Amino acid sequence: MLLLRCASLPIMNNASSPLILSSSWSDYELLDSGDRRKLERFGEVTIIRGETKAWWKPDDATRWRNADAVLHDDGRWELRKGTPRTWMMNLAGVKLQARLTDGSKHLGVFPEQEPHWTWMMERLKTRKSPKLLNLFGYTGVASLAAAKAGAQVTHVDASKPSIAWGRDNQSASGMGEAPIRWVLEDTMKYVGREIKRGSRYDAILLDPPSFGRGPKGEVWKVEEKAVELLSECRKLLSDNPLLVIMTMYNLEASALMIGNLMGEVFGAMGGELRVGELALKHSRSDKLLPLSLFGRIGW
Repeated sequence: MLLLRCASLPIMNNASSPLILSSSWSDYELLDSGDRRKLERFGEVTIIRGETKAWWKPDDATRWRNADAVLHDDGRWELRKGTPRTWMMNLAGVKLQARLTDGSKHLGVFPEQEPHWTWMMERLKTRKSPKLLNLFGYTGVASLAAAKAGAQVTHVDASKPSIAWGRDNQSASGMGEAPIRWVLEDTMKYVGREIKRGSRYDAILLDPPSFGRGPKGEVWKVEEKAVELLSECRKLLSDNPLLVIMTMYNLEASALMIGNLMGEVFGAMGGELRVGELALKHSRSDKLLPLSLFGRIGW
């Protein structure tokens, strides 16, 4: 585990390896991985899709034969007869819709993020109506979990379909009255306007893509924008913040790099900064599939 204490700069680690967190969500299971693919269970549906980080051989190739859906290299999903294109999943009282969409390998939820959702909800419950900003919020899983924990949530994403999907999840969860603002906007522009308005948040989530485009074609490259984004988010934190979580899927990044960036930006604020990897454990072995890097600060 790598534990960084944000007291002064430079921040030094006092352990030899990063913290590795793995999901324990009952509605998801990593059945196997290997040969740059992974075999997963989402609810009652088993799927096969590509995974660039699974360089090894599968533990049990025979388990792959009965998958309900397979994503081919051309982006087309092949479904066994009777397999649904959409179905519901549950997380701590939140209902989420999984979807198989041709041209996309994503189902609307990133199960490796579950340890962050659990940690976030526990911290949010320690304060009455904390304000949370979820940037690059995708289909709203973290936003709904935060609202369930009592937070007032502002959810920002540049994708109109993702915002609509998030609203569908909110409705399916019976949380229509939950305090969530769904904002369709380029993240950097929205953060800049919030700074000018004098807005403040007790918690901020950042899950930036490696590359993307905003609603008006704005180009996003995480290696060019990450430092600026973190610095701007620092201006949005309240005087008594609860947490900041940043995840990154960029193959060129490292946990130590995120630790250096977050320590540089937030180091003078105190708190405890942990960095590491989000991974998924095989259900029948101790093998771990690394998926995302992260840094998170709790105060």
